[in-house]
Amino acid sequence: MDIGIPKEIKPHEYRVSVTPGGAEQLIRHGHRVRVETGAGIGSGYPDEEYRRTGAEISENADDLWRESELIVKVKEPIAEEYPRMQPSHTLFAYLHLAADKKLFEAAREAGLTAIAYETVKDQRGTLPLLIPMSEVAGRLSVQEGARFLEKPSGGRGILLGGVPGVAPAKVMILGAGVVGANAAVIAAGMGADVLLYDINLQRLRSLEETLPPRVRTRYSSAATIQEELPDMDLVIGAILQPGAPADRLITREMLSSMREGAVLVDVAIDQGGCFETSRPTTHDNPVFNVDGVLHYCVTNMPGSVPVTSTLGLTQATLPYIHRIAANGWKEACRENPELLSGLNLSDGVVLNRAVAETFGVDYYPPDQFLKDS
Repeated sequence: MDIGIPKEIKPHEYRVSVTPGGAEQLIRHGHRVRVETGAGIGSGYPDEEYRRTGAEISENADDLWRESELIVKVKEPIAEEYPRMQPSHTLFAYLHLAADKKLFEAAREAGLTAIAYETVKDQRGTLPLLIPMSEVAGRLSVQEGARFLEKPSGGRGILLGGVPGVAPAKVMILGAGVVGANAAVIAAGMGADVLLYDINLQRLRSLEETLPPRVRTRYSSAATIQEELPDMDLVIGAILQPGAPADRLITREMLSSMREGAVLVDVAIDQGGCFETSRPTTHDNPVFNVDGVLHYCVTNMPGSVPVTSTLGLTQATLPYIHRIAANGWKEACRENPELLSGLNLSDGVVLNRAVAETFGVDYYPPDQFLKDS
């Protein structure tokens, strides 16, 4: 199969979807791999490393898309890339279609087949292609929150861990999934007092046995959040509803109870955000102020640490790329329920229930679609 690895052009996105080692494996299995020039530089992989594997270096993004059947990206296509999408393409990437109507409409109109990393689900019900980046984002959320709590960055001037005789910062984490658990570990490790919220009591009980003593758990509700919110220095939104927009857990009205210079970090921003006042930001301009509260809403947080992120992502995605390349997307999805769950679009048909419900369009069960096609 002809596989294309475009250069990511989202602002400050330095990850690459396939490493030279991954390209070499694909080529060894008889596939043709094209890599857009400069695609790997941000992650430490110059073009020459790809050339040594036998990959072709494409100087032009339009040519790479046109000549490739399987397009493997990290982040969703942005407006500049919409015209490159064709019915012959299978796109494998983080897509977050429910949070981006323009992308949804462009991909649907293009008629391509879209398999989203974030909705691939394994037999245990976990999201194997989202987990590595959730681990990175969870840890980064505390690191970035601590930075913006500093006075020169616009925050209250609070040191997350405090010092002897001075109380540490108070951190609220909404969601005890992979992002939330990783954020809790880092925040507690830095010495903060941490409250971890979730609606899954079994999950909270399990985490209480493994997380540091500085982490306390609470059942998540509007009342329990509002009760503690006025005392919080840093709030991290870490909820996830695969494929669907995130619930809004903190409203504009609730901000009035927070201290000036407190920080909100919305890791759910890829799915629309879990704070009413959230809007997407970039690494160039990562924060904005609403009613005295700083909001950090960068949509590609792991892109700021591309060496770590690329390795974490590609070791998870490569086995799936092999399956799609070896058998084509239809046969790969028929044989692999995990890939089937990642199928969001094909030939203009919406194959993910959450995406269909978000935009009020017809939903076609993917297993039935494969039987009928």
